[in-house]
Amino acid sequence: MASLLEVRGMGKRFLGVAALENVDFDLVKGEVHTLMGENGAGKSTLIKCLTGVYQPESGTTQLSGHEIHPRSPDEAVRLGISTVYQEVNLVPNLSVMENLLLGREPRGPFGIQWRKLQKRAEAAMMRLGVEIDVRVRLGNLSIAHQQMVAIARALDVSAQVLVLDEPTSSLDADEVAALFAIIRKLKSEGIGIIFVSHFLEQVFEISDRVTVLRNGQKVGTWSISELTRLELVSQMIGRDATELDRAATLEVVENSGDPILQAKGISKRGSVSDISLELRAGETLGLAGLLGSGRTEVTRLLYGIDSIDSGSLQIDGSQPSRYRPMTAIQKGIGYLSEDRKGEGIFPELSVRENIVILEQVKCGWLRRMSPSRQKELADDFIVRLKIQPPDSERAIQFLSGGNQQKALLARWLAVEPRLLLLDEPTRGIDVGAKFEIMSLVESMRQSGSSFVFISSELAEVVRSCTKVIVMRDRHSIGTLEGDAITESNIVQEIAGS
Repeated sequence: MASLLEVRGMGKRFLGVAALENVDFDLVKGEVHTLMGENGAGKSTLIKCLTGVYQPESGTTQLSGHEIHPRSPDEAVRLGISTVYQEVNLVPNLSVMENLLLGREPRGPFGIQWRKLQKRAEAAMMRLGVEIDVRVRLGNLSIAHQQMVAIARALDVSAQVLVLDEPTSSLDADEVAALFAIIRKLKSEGIGIIFVSHFLEQVFEISDRVTVLRNGQKVGTWSISELTRLELVSQMIGRDATELDRAATLEVVENSGDPILQAKGISKRGSVSDISLELRAGETLGLAGLLGSGRTEVTRLLYGIDSIDSGSLQIDGSQPSRYRPMTAIQKGIGYLSEDRKGEGIFPELSVRENIVILEQVKCGWLRRMSPSRQKELADDFIVRLKIQPPDSERAIQFLSGGNQQKALLARWLAVEPRLLLLDEPTRGIDVGAKFEIMSLVESMRQSGSSFVFISSELAEVVRSCTKVIVMRDRHSIGTLEGDAITESNIVQEIAGS
């Protein structure tokens, strides 16, 4: 089929570093073409060049056979390319209809024609099959409905191309299904859709073709039916991903020895009750359960952030008299919070400073690490963990989420913990970065390190854990080990069946 949108040889550089290099891309009418790649692969840069946010330094873009050069997002919209971003960029205190037509309201001699505005807004929402009162405040709607309003606004200007950048990241399963029904309807109308997501299942459900970018270059374009999930991940990361299979990854570590950490009936009032567990060298203990089941609360007790009201916590067979995070660090226990921005990174400090800060704490402030030693340590982990861009002096707030997470892991690896508590370590990052992080965790486990692992994605729990404690209503309700660790068994335990 003839291309609706055609990009040839697109290039873009920042501070001399190529973000895009000679990238080709095309989109035909009535297809969903997904862009895949790790954080920093060039997906966002390509979209911003297509939509006028950035001006490419090389290459051409054609829309419906005519060369275009959008100089701003508004100009791209007028040409027929509209974008809906992950964060809904609308005005919550205005009504749905005001948001839909903000800046292009029908006007007469006495100002805005409100009846026409309402009818046009209702027609825009009905086009998507969504029935809502367009007079209500946007902020009163769910995130899913706000996203529908953003899509309706994007289509109101006769868009030929719709770019959906991580549109499902804040939606539950039912809301995703409703969004996909709308996407299929738009496909049937001949609209070309560029879809960006890091959820593999969704990509395979909704996509017609997929283009993979890596390090600013195009790896290839495939029909989605030509690829398996592992083959797609392999193309993204540039190496074989077959070790993602549980059977291939979880080699048994024979010499586990005495427990590093042992909890017996630990409880905290208003938090969790009667939790017992033990962890030996070379084990990964998963905590599985629904949101609010008490998983994070358990890790906070194990790290000493919160105090235990009853029960006992032993490390290497003895019970610390006053257990705090500094005690945990001294005992070789680390903690990676699910709140990366609030409890993890120091946003205005450099990548180097974020990586070495724990090592400096262990050395003591009277024994300052030399600048050369700091740089050597940071650069070593930047190479080992493939942190992009490889600039240790860049403020960490300017890195992608996946690369920030790698830097936080590097911070702990620098002090060589025996036990690392990982609370949602792969949330909000792309498939390639997930693979890199979990491969690192597995290699450390096989070398004798231990982990407590929390993930909302049951597939990750099954793939990565040697045993799993299932939690419900802030209690532990069962433990699974070996071949019994399956998604089906975890779900049955959670459901109490």
